[in-house]
Parts: sequence; structure tokens; C-alpha cells
Amino acid sequence: MPISASAAGRGPVAPMTAIRFILAFGIISALMDMVYEGARSVTGPYLGALGASALLVSVVTGAGEAVALVLRLVFGRLADNPGLRWALAIGGYALTAVSVPLLGLTDALWIACLLVLAERLGKAVRSPAKDTMLAEAGSAMGQGKAFALHEALDQVGALLGPLLVGAALALSGSYGPGFLLLAVPGLVAMMILFWLRRRVPDPGLFEPADARAVGPVPGESGPVHGDAGAVSGKAAAMPRQYWLYAAFSSLTMFGYATFGLLSFHLVAAGLLPPAMVPVLYAAAMGVDAVAALVSGWLFDRVGLKVLLVLPVLAAAVPWLGLSNNTALAVAGVLVWGAAMGVQESTMRAGVAGLAPVARRGSAYGMFTACYGLAWLAGSFLIGWLYEYSTLALAVTVTAVQAAAMVIFVVVRPHAGRPGPQSPGTESS
Repeated sequence: MPISASAAGRGPVAPMTAIRFILAFGIISALMDMVYEGARSVTGPYLGALGASALLVSVVTGAGEAVALVLRLVFGRLADNPGLRWALAIGGYALTAVSVPLLGLTDALWIACLLVLAERLGKAVRSPAKDTMLAEAGSAMGQGKAFALHEALDQVGALLGPLLVGAALALSGSYGPGFLLLAVPGLVAMMILFWLRRRVPDPGLFEPADARAVGPVPGESGPVHGDAGAVSGKAAAMPRQYWLYAAFSSLTMFGYATFGLLSFHLVAAGLLPPAMVPVLYAAAMGVDAVAALVSGWLFDRVGLKVLLVLPVLAAAVPWLGLSNNTALAVAGVLVWGAAMGVQESTMRAGVAGLAPVARRGSAYGMFTACYGLAWLAGSFLIGWLYEYSTLALAVTVTAVQAAAMVIFVVVRPHAGRPGPQSPGTESS
């Protein structure tokens, strides 16, 4: 559809409302979440069935998260180019849509590990571009609400995918059929994605004209950048608050266990049968959705201070989730889901208000690279400690999360919080 000019003569406007764009992208994400969350729900016990140890499961799943996060540093820079954003989104989603069903066609551990990493690579390719387009569409309605709405729609797929895999596993007794079934939502998601690309070729038109011309730097750390030319290169360097925020987030993720290890423990310790693990994961994704909505709503009112809950949740996970009591282990997985909801929605929303508009793609890439590397390093440590002593693991994670909370309180990366109507500025 051609782009029209506004009646007030303010230039071109998007041919779809921002909320409809976010809803459409949310449907795409929900379908693709069926694919990769369905696979993720059984990755731990699936690799274990192929002969992987707890350490290998932790490392592979941690490396997968690192691939999905660290490589956004590269693809985030590419996403700074508006002309590449749709290509990156389409390519990344396609890689995930292909990699997951292929898991159903192999019984070789090394190939399965590579496919797990390939699926995570797809997330790295698409996420900075997708987040940047969502940030553009969320400018008028509040970044917290925009990302929370998208995350909540994500979780519809994150509920359905694991349930589909669990049902297939219960009926067939093997993992293959479930992985193959996930090709269907992947195909539908790609069809809708191509339609949305044709419908809204330039999501940047959702951004108010003055925001497109100005790159905000939040808080009291310096003057706001001037025209569009001034927000590139050195003039658009990330502010101090951005890096303090990245440091806090990285330390928090260093002490955050992957679901791969939690699910491996559930099966290896005989706490749950394999077919029930994806059902529990689906329940955790339901908790994730609620936590995303609540924390997103609070973010638009109190700012990044809402993230103080994240170290508390992450510290509780190993004490509960890695116990040998079924009820406690199940509770630990649900707490893990709550922490994931905060991390995947509100933690991302904060970046939009802490970086210049013209460098949001790079900002998301650098931010996720920082905590992705930390998550990978932590996965090595947590996997090793699991095989040595779960008590030592829980104590270590608690100490790490306590240090993260101290950093957050002392250095105050939340100073200059974004307001609900104008992300990146001090609210009045």
C-alpha cells in the first residue's frame, strides 16, 4: 500500500497503526515461538538421551544463548541501516524455521548440538532488527507497554509449542515427531512475515518526526544530540548510564541457569517423566507472560528500578529448581519463568531509553553481547558446579546475584528513567 501524507502536512505516515503492527509482529513471534520454544522445552533431556552429560547440556544451551545474544553485536550494527531490517528479520526467522524440524531427522549428538546453535543463530540475526522496528512502533504508546504486549503474544506460542511437543512425545515415545510437527507453525509465520513486510515496508514512519531527527540521551549526563547527522559516529556514543545498565544485566545473567540444565535435572533425577517436561515448560512460559506484562506496566511508571526483582528471582532458581524434591523443583522452574519474563521484556525495553535513536540497533547488539558472554561463562561454571555440588552451585549463584543488586543500587543505572510518553527523557 502506498504511503500517504498526513493532513497536517507533517510528512508521510505508516499505512498501518502502530498497535496493529505490534499485534501482527506478535502473531508472527507467537508462531515462531511455537517452533523454537517447543524445541527448547526438551533440549536438555533430548541431548541427554543422545548421550550428553550435564556439563555438556549446560555448555551447549549456554553457548546457544550466547550465540543468540553476542552475535547481535554484528547484526545490531547491520540493523542500524533501515534498508536491511526486514531482510535480517526474514533471514533470522527462516533459519529457525528450518533448523528445528531438522532435529527430528538426526540421532547424532554433534549434529543435534549444531542445530541447537543454528536455531539460536537465527534469533541473533533477527532480534536487533525486530527490536528496533518494535521500538519505532512503540514510540507513541510507551516502550514498556509495546515490548510487554509483544512478549505476552510471544508467550502464546511459547505455551502451545511445548504442549504440542509434549503430546507428540507422549504418543510416540520419541522426540522426532514433535520436532517435525513444528515445521507447520514455522511455515505459517514466514507467510505472515512476508505479508507484513509488503504492508509496512518502512516501520520508521511510526517514529514521530522530531524523534527521527533527534537522538535522545537520557538523564542529566549531557546535552541532547542535534540533527540527524549529529547522531552518527562519535556524536552518538552510548551514555554512561547505558554501560552501567549493561554491567548490572551481565552480572545478573552470569548467575542465571539455563532451562536446559533444569530440564536435564528433572529427568536425570527421576522427578518427572520426559513427556511432562514440556508441559512444565509451557506453565513456566505462562508465568513468563504475566511477569512481562506486570513488569512492563511498572517500567512505564517507575523506570528501571522494577528490575531489582530480577536478581532475587534468579538467586532462588537453583535452590528450588535443582533440588531433589519434585514440588520444589517445579516451583523453581516457575520462578525461572518469571525471571525470564522480566529479562526478555523489561530489560530490553530499558535499552530504548538509554541510547540514541539512530543507534538503537547497535545499542541492542552491544547490550545483548555483554550479557550473552556473561551467560556463556556462567553456564560453564554452573554446569561444572552441578556435577560437583548443587549446594555450592546455589550458594555461588546467590552471591553473584547479591553483587548484581549492590551494583544496581550503588551506581544507579536507572537514574534519568524514561517517562511513559517520551522514552529517554526524565518524566515531569
